[in-house]
Amino acid sequence: MSYLYFEKAKLVNLKHSLNREVLRTNRAGSYALTTLAGCNTRKYHGLLVCPLEEFGGSHHVLLSSIDETIIQHEKSFNIGIHQYKEDLFDPKGHKYIRDFNADKLPITTIRMGGVVLTRERVLSKNQEQIMIKYTLVEARSETILKLQPFLAFREAHSLSKANLYASKKSGEVKNGRHFKLYENYPELYIQFSKPAEYVSVPDWYHGIEYRKEQERGYDFTEDLFVPGYFELAIKKGESVILSACTKLITPSGLKQKFSRESKSRNPRSSFKNCLINSAKQFFINRKNEVNIIAGYPWFGVWGRDTFISLPGLSLALNDPDKCKAVLDSQVKKMKGGLFPNIEGGSGPAFNSVDAPLWFIWAIQQYANYINDPEFIWKNYQKAISEILNKFKNGTDYNIQMKENHLIYAGEEGKALTWMDAIVHGEAVTPRIGFNVEINALWFNAISFYRNLAALSGNEKKLSDWMDITENIEENFVETFWDEEKAYLADYVNGEHKNWDIRPNQIFALSLPYSPLKDYMKKSVLDLVEKELLTVRGLRTLSPSHLKYKGIYQGNQEERDNAYHQGTVWPWLFGHYAEAYLKLNKKSGVHKIQNLIDGFEEEMENDGIGSISEIYDGNPPHKGKGAISQAWSVAEILRVIKLLEDFE
Repeated sequence: MSYLYFEKAKLVNLKHSLNREVLRTNRAGSYALTTLAGCNTRKYHGLLVCPLEEFGGSHHVLLSSIDETIIQHEKSFNIGIHQYKEDLFDPKGHKYIRDFNADKLPITTIRMGGVVLTRERVLSKNQEQIMIKYTLVEARSETILKLQPFLAFREAHSLSKANLYASKKSGEVKNGRHFKLYENYPELYIQFSKPAEYVSVPDWYHGIEYRKEQERGYDFTEDLFVPGYFELAIKKGESVILSACTKLITPSGLKQKFSRESKSRNPRSSFKNCLINSAKQFFINRKNEVNIIAGYPWFGVWGRDTFISLPGLSLALNDPDKCKAVLDSQVKKMKGGLFPNIEGGSGPAFNSVDAPLWFIWAIQQYANYINDPEFIWKNYQKAISEILNKFKNGTDYNIQMKENHLIYAGEEGKALTWMDAIVHGEAVTPRIGFNVEINALWFNAISFYRNLAALSGNEKKLSDWMDITENIEENFVETFWDEEKAYLADYVNGEHKNWDIRPNQIFALSLPYSPLKDYMKKSVLDLVEKELLTVRGLRTLSPSHLKYKGIYQGNQEERDNAYHQGTVWPWLFGHYAEAYLKLNKKSGVHKIQNLIDGFEEEMENDGIGSISEIYDGNPPHKGKGAISQAWSVAEILRVIKLLEDFE
């Protein structure tokens, strides 16, 4: 039995199986995502969801699902499943699922009478292609396999509706057909490892519902186009492979390619192996760049998320080459000392004050790993220097160093820090002014730059920053610390000091260089533990605050209002754990290890084998948001590495 194993009782219980999702990705940026039961519950679900350069690189659902039918003695057993109005499921193929396990590949075993069929899925590593392997394990009589493709050909954030413009035509290719519903889309080639008969029965399936979209307050009804079906005979012990690809392939090589791709996958045989497997799924190699997808299923490449997650996704797994590849890809995108916060769509948005400082932190982690200051100076001094000088002299969004040598940032209607939710043009957590984590990062960045210059023999670069660093240390404490309250203000703007208890102050403890004295660190850590620490990370606001929202739910506006008002973020746990270990040394290992061990429960929830984006602030801290988030996975892996280093 594999580590990730689900038995029949859980699979036929739709309340259980529809809330657990199976994600597979490849390095080309494509993904396959559906539920354990095989019923799509999101508009983002599909068996082949690809980034298409024809549409600016955005993800598009080409193949939504495939309904499989087993035919014996002219009796048909459809093992597909779709949800329609009023919780009607048709067909109800989930009742035939015997078990599901996911070691290297997700494998579903279907049983009806004397028939046992397994279904395995794998995405081609560097191509827009999914391969599905059907193996007839048991059969007492002649068996026919019938396969109906449900086509969407639409952007992943949208929904398909029946229309007169979709092309009902298809063309014959070796062992299959090719389809193209709309102009500007690539062809979708559906081919088999053996000849299959194709029957054209073009029809729209109306009113398929996605319950997760309904819960999130979005349009949740879709019409999908089924052009016809394929039929082929399959014998006991035989395997047949279906390929859905945007390129014409040679069917005779399918079995060999499926075997090769399968063997190259990482096993999900333990908690850590699941995290390692998940970590690798965030990397994409496109257009001579290596980037990180911030989360699945709806995120793209985000600068801030990239830098925060990079050390955990690469260095914690002893892969410095991948770390450098991502850093080098991002350096090319820097403009005015800033990085794109969100890429794609109408163009990159550079509205992140912390992304450049997290970039320097990521380089700092890389420098510590390779221990070659001259190499770091040669490759990244120019970028670091540009960021520091742009912040010092002023750049976009009113980001600038003030007379006290601290960084001020912000404009009305903008949210430049990671607490970036906007509702009706207003920031939910307005933080214009001096932000505590921005200035902790600023102090750390300059301190690292000074140390790097000294270690690499470039002391002449230090003079401009000597006095600034010393002033920051003193002014940081004067600006943010209150001796009576014994913690740090979240942000300061003029005479106003915001004393909401939030997790942003933890970075003044966790970063390699801190402006705080030890007694201050201890006091802040105690407060964070008391007010914000949960078994899934840190809350974004203390439950004692009037604006605290302990449950993340509702429509877009309601969810945005809760996003940073109490919702728990696992990525923050990484910096809490680092701060705790710095203060408590080896005596703190046991507590942090216990908290890490608690995350193992999440391997069978939400996106199985991964960590969700966020969790409710209130117990039992249910997973919410994206089902697999880069910085959530990364920071758990980074903490595991910290614990291993202590050992």
